[in-house]
Amino acid sequence: REDANVLRARFLVALILLLAATGVATAANLLVKQQERRDFENQFVAHAKEIVTVSRSKANQFFDALDSFASSIGAQAAAEHASHNTSWPFYRIPSWSVQAKKLAELTGVNDPTIAVAHIVQEAERDQWNSFAAQQNPLWYQESVNHEGYTDFTVEQLLQRTIPFIHFYDPINGYQPTPVRGPGEVFPYFQAYPIGLNYGRPVMTTNVDILNSSKQTEELYHITKEIRGPTIGFTRIPIAPEKTILGSQIVQPIFDGADTEAEDRKIVAITGIGLHWLDYFNNVLADGEDGLVVVLDSACPSLQGSGDSKNLTNSQRNIITYQVDGPRSVFLGEDDLHDPKYDNLVLSRTFVDLDIDQSQLPEGSCVPILTLRVYPSAELEDSFQTDNAIIYTIVVVAIFAFTTLVFLLYDFFVGKRQRIVMDRIVKQDRIVSDVFPTAIRDRLYENQAKNMVTAGDADMLDDDGPFGLDETFAGRGNSMGSAPLADLFPSVTVVFADLVGFTAWSSAREPQQVFILLETIYGAFDKLAYRHSVFKVETVGDCYVAAAGLPEPSDDHAVVACRFARDCLKKMKDVTLKLEVYLGPDTSDLDLRTGIHRYGREVNGCSCNDFPLIRSFTILQWASHSWCSARAAKPLPAFW
Repeated sequence: REDANVLRARFLVALILLLAATGVATAANLLVKQQERRDFENQFVAHAKEIVTVSRSKANQFFDALDSFASSIGAQAAAEHASHNTSWPFYRIPSWSVQAKKLAELTGVNDPTIAVAHIVQEAERDQWNSFAAQQNPLWYQESVNHEGYTDFTVEQLLQRTIPFIHFYDPINGYQPTPVRGPGEVFPYFQAYPIGLNYGRPVMTTNVDILNSSKQTEELYHITKEIRGPTIGFTRIPIAPEKTILGSQIVQPIFDGADTEAEDRKIVAITGIGLHWLDYFNNVLADGEDGLVVVLDSACPSLQGSGDSKNLTNSQRNIITYQVDGPRSVFLGEDDLHDPKYDNLVLSRTFVDLDIDQSQLPEGSCVPILTLRVYPSAELEDSFQTDNAIIYTIVVVAIFAFTTLVFLLYDFFVGKRQRIVMDRIVKQDRIVSDVFPTAIRDRLYENQAKNMVTAGDADMLDDDGPFGLDETFAGRGNSMGSAPLADLFPSVTVVFADLVGFTAWSSAREPQQVFILLETIYGAFDKLAYRHSVFKVETVGDCYVAAAGLPEPSDDHAVVACRFARDCLKKMKDVTLKLEVYLGPDTSDLDLRTGIHRYGREVNGCSCNDFPLIRSFTILQWASHSWCSARAAKPLPAFW
């Protein structure tokens, strides 16, 4: 049966190790993957915030520069008109290419298109044609010289310039057609870069924007109504025969230098065409790839109305880019992010011109541009490592090694136990040869009883003058053997009791009383071990110990005194520390000690059904001597 139990225990331990290895390996794998996921998400959030912060800063800088540019032109024109008695629209912006290039640099994109269109009334059209024919060669030459163009000359530009206000009529095969209808017109005048479309001279001079583009016409009416900048979407060329969706921004130019005057008149507009792709370049470092940026343009008045599918170009546009380190690429004109990363989006407002939409003409809208940044599978894959597999293999290897060690240990322990068992069998034979069987059994029983540490229990009756049955020695005990007793010629007993404990404990919870006694007696036990003093018993708040037993010693009285002195010191230290937990009056408790020296002491082991070490002499003395100055007569004690 014992062999079967041992075998089952071995299988149980092996099963526990196997389950533990599986659980720890799985947990390690999951923890590593979770850490990789957290690293991925934290890195994404950091990169996304950087993209949003830098791009918004560029946009704010651009709109501030655009406002300053328009104000500067208005101020320059006012000064020119005052000195030369001229007026709008017959004004040529001096150093046009210089000023326009500075603005282009502040847009944050490469190769934006900038143009100024003047408002020309119907009665001023002929005069404008003459003015433009006179001024075009001047600003053409200025731009060619400043930019250093070599692919064309001023004469070539003039040959391609239509000398009257016109538009390209689709009914007439997109041939330049003079504007003949009533009302004001908006002919382009000065542009940057001058008439270039990827190296091909294409002139926009004298093109009326109101008749050429419905969207531009709508933007002009919105700008005129709100007297501020507005934004729309248009196609921007980025390569020969290739365009992407970009923005067209219109900024009004007012007459006069007073930028705060409310009655200022809009005399011209600055139109800028740009794509937002370059706003996401040079933001991240090399290796920080795989972030998807969705630029969403929507009209606030139509959001949530259920009509998003029917929004016009100026009301709803979505463009998707991917940012790979310092480079960004155009992905398409839709929301092309991976839907599985919807919960990791970082969304921020990109451009909000803070327009009161209620002031706009019916059906018009100044959109709000929103950036939504998502991670991609490429970014997540960059955080996928073999660490999870490596940690799993390491954990399995550790448990495999542990199992091997356990098996080896079990083998050697079993081998040792067999050797010990063989030795015990041989010793038993020797003892049986030397001692009678009864003596041998008594020795074995007493040795086993010496290893028992049972609690207190009353093992005897109160019969007889010593609380013992006079027939004890004759009848033995319940285990069939007489107790073994030893005589100690001289011992010293220390009795300590807590002064004020009764009043203190009556105001405390049982748990607090237990904490106090446990802490104090624990400290006394350590002192007893240090001084080689034998702890006899604790009864309530009484602590009884003896020096000189179970190992006799000549200086037992000195040892007992030192032990009692250290107990007094330790009592103060412990109660002061316990004040924090047990109340301020805990330190008022004191320790009262008594020391008594015995001439003779009998000690023994009571070996009944519940073996217990006792010293009845010491306990009986303790119960009487505290009330009397005269020492009680030593009584027999059993251990």
